[in-house]
Amino acid sequence: MTYLSDIRGEVFPAARARGALSNQTGRYERLARQPDPAFQPAAPVAEVREETVGRVISTNRSPDLGFDRSVNPYRGCEHGCIYCYARPTHAWLGLSPGLDFETRLIARPNAADALRRELGAKGYEPKLLAIGTNTDPYQPIERDRRIMRGLLEVLRDHAHPVAITTKGTMIERDIDILTEMGPELARVGLSVTTLDDGLARKLEPRVPVPTRRLRVIERLASAGVVVRVMVSPVIPGLTDHEVETILSAARDAGAQAASMIPLRLPLEVAPLFEEWLRTHVPDRARKVLNRVREFHGGKLYNAGFGARMRGAGVHADLLQRRFDRACTSLGLARRLAPLRTDLFRVPGAQMSLF
Repeated sequence: MTYLSDIRGEVFPAARARGALSNQTGRYERLARQPDPAFQPAAPVAEVREETVGRVISTNRSPDLGFDRSVNPYRGCEHGCIYCYARPTHAWLGLSPGLDFETRLIARPNAADALRRELGAKGYEPKLLAIGTNTDPYQPIERDRRIMRGLLEVLRDHAHPVAITTKGTMIERDIDILTEMGPELARVGLSVTTLDDGLARKLEPRVPVPTRRLRVIERLASAGVVVRVMVSPVIPGLTDHEVETILSAARDAGAQAASMIPLRLPLEVAPLFEEWLRTHVPDRARKVLNRVREFHGGKLYNAGFGARMRGAGVHADLLQRRFDRACTSLGLARRLAPLRTDLFRVPGAQMSLF
């Protein structure tokens, strides 16, 4: 049973930059919202509500993914990345994948307790648990909420393997837990989309700039944490020329592995991204959109398994070859050894004295 708290809703001061430029109606709503041209709204503020969950582990059967279970401590993401493929999930809540996704956030304060119960359930089989696959666990509200840290404490206490995906520098706070878990139980994927700090500020308005993220890779690697640089998403016609330089900078910072995913524009993300392009880089908008269509058989997105993570066609193949060649040249692994599951300790189980 899941419900939103009507008692506690926090309002944060308005921030200057947002990724989305509009608040288009979600696909499940019967009525569309139209702004009044005579009305000048105030800058949107971030509102955080709480959601109590009975279960926190989500499962999937996607052949595209290297995991079948994940945990997300938050719904929505204040990072505001305009290209975020998770934006359409806000439509399930009756909210807009546009500005609502960045400003109407939902926290799961009991996530750690729910996770501990699920790990202790009869018949639970430990497998890699991914965190950050939908929204970033180290978005700004984590600073006070500390939900992600609570999840990591549970996983550490019970020696459960975890792979974290983030753009947030707040992960440095949890280096102590990650080093306790060690390379057999924990690894981190740090996403770097561009090395152009100015472009990043427009694409990812509340994400630490790329130069700062490279320092996070360095700090994690220096502490013995295994780090993968995730060159994602690669935006054809806008950031695709940076693939080799991003990989080289990340390798120099200490990354051991790399992955790459071209831009994905599912459902409401496509019009939001097109609106962003025509506002921020109007001279490149047509080229980018045409190249994206080349990756997806003439459409802005192909959701089919196998195609959605790689794209297809001449330019997609060339991009993949460039990535593979750069990884080989730089000594970056495409695959890492599996994390261990045999160390798992069932919550509440009696420890043997012998």
